[in-house]
Amino acid sequence: MAEAPTAVDGAAGTVRFGTAGWSYPDWMGTFYPSAAPRSFKPLVYYARFFDLVEINSSFYAIPSQRMARGWVDQVSDNPDFVFSAKLWRGFTHERGSASRGDARQVCAALDILAAAGRLAALLLQFPWSFKSGADNRAYLDKLFDAFGAFPLVLELRHRSWLESAILDWLRERRIGFCNVDQPTISGGIEPSAEVTGPVGYVRLHGRNYENWFRDADAKDRGSAGARYDYLYSAQELMPWAARIQSLMARTRLSLVIANNHPRGQAAANALELKKLITGAPIDAPAPLRETFPHLAALAAPAAGRSPAELEPNSVKGTKP
Repeated sequence: MAEAPTAVDGAAGTVRFGTAGWSYPDWMGTFYPSAAPRSFKPLVYYARFFDLVEINSSFYAIPSQRMARGWVDQVSDNPDFVFSAKLWRGFTHERGSASRGDARQVCAALDILAAAGRLAALLLQFPWSFKSGADNRAYLDKLFDAFGAFPLVLELRHRSWLESAILDWLRERRIGFCNVDQPTISGGIEPSAEVTGPVGYVRLHGRNYENWFRDADAKDRGSAGARYDYLYSAQELMPWAARIQSLMARTRLSLVIANNHPRGQAAANALELKKLITGAPIDAPAPLRETFPHLAALAAPAAGRSPAELEPNSVKGTKP
C-alpha cells in the first residue's frame, strides 16, 4: 500500500466545496441535462462546476481499483478536483461484519486516488446511536491504526462526543473532526467549528426535523432519503460561512460537503456557500438555475461585508 499524503497540496486556507455523491436519479433535469446522451458521464459534467465530491457509494460497497481509476480519469479536465470517501459501513454501521481482507480492499482503492493526488480525506461516519464510551473509543483507535496511511476525518452525530478530552485525543492522533449541521434533537451534536487534524471538514445534512429519524441510515440511498430533503436559506448559511472562514484560518485545507441531496438542493447550497466565502462569480449548470432561480445572483460579484463581519458570534457554534 502506497503511503498517502497527509492532505492534498494547497496553499494555507484553501477551501473546496461539493456534495455528498453525484449520482441521483432526481438530479436528471435538476442538475444534469434531462435529455443526456447514452454516453453521458455525470462525474465529468459535475467536475465542470465543483472541485470536490464525497464518494457516497463507498459507504454501501467497497469500491474496486477499476472504479477508482475510472473516477480519476473522469475528473482529469479539472486539475483542482479532489475526492473524499466515506468508509464502508461494515466498519461503522455494521460493526463486526468487516474483515482484514475488507480493509485491504478499501486501502487498495484509496491508494489509486491518493497516488493521483486526488484523495483529500477518508470519512469515518458513525450514526447517532454510536455514543461516547471506553469501548467505542477503543474501537476507533483500531480504525485509526488500520487506515492511518490516509488523512482521516471522524463524523460523530451524538453530542456525548463533543468534550474537550475527546477533541484533545483526536488532536493527538491527528484525526479531523467533522463539523455537522443536523436537527439538534435527542442528543444530536450541535454546529461547531472544531479543528483537530490537518483537514477541516463540514457536512450539512439539512434540518428536516420531521423526518430525521424516519429512515434508517442504511435505507436512505439515492433519492429515497426523506431525512435529507431540505433547502437552506441564505440566512441559515451565513453562520456556516463564518465557521468555514474560521476553519480556513486554522488549516491548510478545508472541505465543505452538502448532503441535502434531494432534487439537487445540495448542489445549490454548496454553490451559495462558495459564493459567500469567495465572493467570486459562480457558474451553475442551466438545469440547476432553472430549478432554483435565485441562483442567478451567484453570477455577479459579491458586495458588502464578509460573512464573519455579518455574523461575528457564529463561529462559536450557535444553534440553528
